[in-house]
Amino acid sequence: MNRLSLTLSRCIARVTESALGPYQSAVVRIGFAATWLLFLLREFPHRQELYGPDGPWGWDLAQQLISDNHAFTALMWSDGQAWFETFYLLTILASAALLLGWRTRTASVLFMVGVLSLQNRSVFVGDGGDNVLHLMSIYLVFTRCGQVWSLDARRAARNEAARARGEQPRPDRVGAVLWAVLGLALGGVTLAGRFDSGWLVPALLWTAWVGLGLWWAIQRWARSQEPRILLDVIANILHNGALVVIMAEACLIYATAGWYKIQGSRWQDGTAVYYPLHLDYFSPWPGLADLMSSSGTIMMIVAYGTVMVQVAFPFTLFNRRVKNVLLVAMMTEHAVIAVVLGLPFFSLAMITADAVFLPTSFLLLLGGWAARAWGRLGRRGEGGEGGEGGEGGEPTLPAQRTSQDSTPGRVGFTA
Repeated sequence: MNRLSLTLSRCIARVTESALGPYQSAVVRIGFAATWLLFLLREFPHRQELYGPDGPWGWDLAQQLISDNHAFTALMWSDGQAWFETFYLLTILASAALLLGWRTRTASVLFMVGVLSLQNRSVFVGDGGDNVLHLMSIYLVFTRCGQVWSLDARRAARNEAARARGEQPRPDRVGAVLWAVLGLALGGVTLAGRFDSGWLVPALLWTAWVGLGLWWAIQRWARSQEPRILLDVIANILHNGALVVIMAEACLIYATAGWYKIQGSRWQDGTAVYYPLHLDYFSPWPGLADLMSSSGTIMMIVAYGTVMVQVAFPFTLFNRRVKNVLLVAMMTEHAVIAVVLGLPFFSLAMITADAVFLPTSFLLLLGGWAARAWGRLGRRGEGGEGGEGGEGGEPTLPAQRTSQDSTPGRVGFTA
């Protein structure tokens, strides 16, 4: 009984004392932000047809659908062209901020608003990758995904260095101004009665706004460490719970996809992969598609291998070596889909979802490569002078962790 109590107390301490998987959550943040940002930039010339007020899915049709399913979209607050253009540009900026890890907590909320608003405006435009992005944008709000590989981590490291030298860090005026502006905007929208599609998203937005204000106030004026510790514990629990949900979502996607494929006759006879390769919509490289489909044996191996990998993956999470082999296979498969079938954003979204299971050691190695490459580019730009590409020899792509998360952590299945 004492051993059970000790084990339970250790598990509770691990969940509450630190935000686990900092590198995995950072990769998920960077991957989904990059996916959405690249999509918005690529479709910028076609934004009107996709989500604009003059698109095929018109304002009246969207209004009827939203009144029935109560989906949230800020694009239905006005049918004006100016509002659509402004919101589209703000969504691009929010995606870029989340990608760089600038004001990550606020950027993740704005990123979620942008994703939900655009996708719910024209629900028949997206594909499976958009569905994954839709869900992950909500989960990211609850994570502390800016612990590493972010501008927030760099700012926190500089503040810690200043305190170590006995200096007082600069007050965070930008965060306070940003919080006040967003609060005024949120209050105006609420008083205007624009949140008529449901209570979930408004409640989440107000909770995030109040939480950010409380966090800033306690950091600035609290005389003891107890309030800060309490907020850290709450944030860690939310982060770890959201990370588990992200992992479970990825497993559910593959498990359901694999079991549905088993029931299909084309997957049973091994010909399912052949047919998409000969659809004009999915054939950006007809010669490559013909080359791959010329061998029935290859088609059968790919079809059966896809089903086996998808069905088996959730059961391999407790075996590190087998799990890593299947991760490589799935990521390679999605990379091939991106090229052969012309679905780059779907593949990038799925690869990002897979990345939550990557080992911490591999991510650290990858981050080191990226930092050294960025440092070399910085030295070339400065004519070979200076340190590692940053001021005073500080790398410009640091892997430091924020001060409140100084204990290295790993996701349970990725060690």
